[in-house]
Amino acid sequence: MLELKNISKTFNAGTVNARTALNGLNVTLGDGDYVTVIGGNGAGKSTMLNAIAGVFPVDSGTITAFGHDITREPEYKRASILGRVFQDPMMGTCPTMLIEENLALALRRGKKRGMKWGISKEERVLFRDMLKDLNLGLENRLSSKVGLLSGGQRQALTLLMAVIKKPKVLLLDEHTAALDPATSAKILEISDKVVSDNALTTLMVTHNMRDAIAHGNRLIMMNGGRVVVDVRGEEKKHLTVKELIDMFGSASGSVEANDVMLLSGENN
Repeated sequence: MLELKNISKTFNAGTVNARTALNGLNVTLGDGDYVTVIGGNGAGKSTMLNAIAGVFPVDSGTITAFGHDITREPEYKRASILGRVFQDPMMGTCPTMLIEENLALALRRGKKRGMKWGISKEERVLFRDMLKDLNLGLENRLSSKVGLLSGGQRQALTLLMAVIKKPKVLLLDEHTAALDPATSAKILEISDKVVSDNALTTLMVTHNMRDAIAHGNRLIMMNGGRVVVDVRGEEKKHLTVKELIDMFGSASGSVEANDVMLLSGENN
């Protein structure tokens, strides 16, 4: 479904500020894989998602989707197969537009614009049904401006907008990090449902070890721009945070895990 082979990326190469973000990264996702990605600050998690999305060119290596080499394809061409939700709930929606208008924009992604009426009755029915599945009461607020919604409601709406065109791959970039714990849990519940209902191949970056273990069918841990831990199936289901930290220490040669990772996984 998606393969990253020997991907390397150094920012500010040749200067005193040079930083290697990806270092011979190899990742292969099968059809329907739901992979959680964890690692310390600077491990290369978000850089990996940006490389997949085509935000910047990689220095070396290849990115293949469905047997097609997309390494040099621009970001807009990859948008037809990718859906993405960012950490900031404000990034995925237009606050001055209505809920139904945001959904309509997402539905029309990649289509030619015409002069016909903006939103049809059939589309409103579709939007209402999709929003009803969220159990957030948004199905009765189609004409509300998105700027009036809470962060959690906006992130849930962004999720729907990301998958409304049935992308092949969904990228979740720490999409609950800016939310309070209760709202974060709700968005993760919605994410699991969206991924399952649409049979999406998914990469979810998180700083929270508990979430990384609890969600998806596979977990990878990154360090120094490459994958150092890759667990799946029954092994992942029975993982504890302590075991995950021990795996990291063994694979990375370091006995210390990132402070944020430890705090996110404490009491487990």
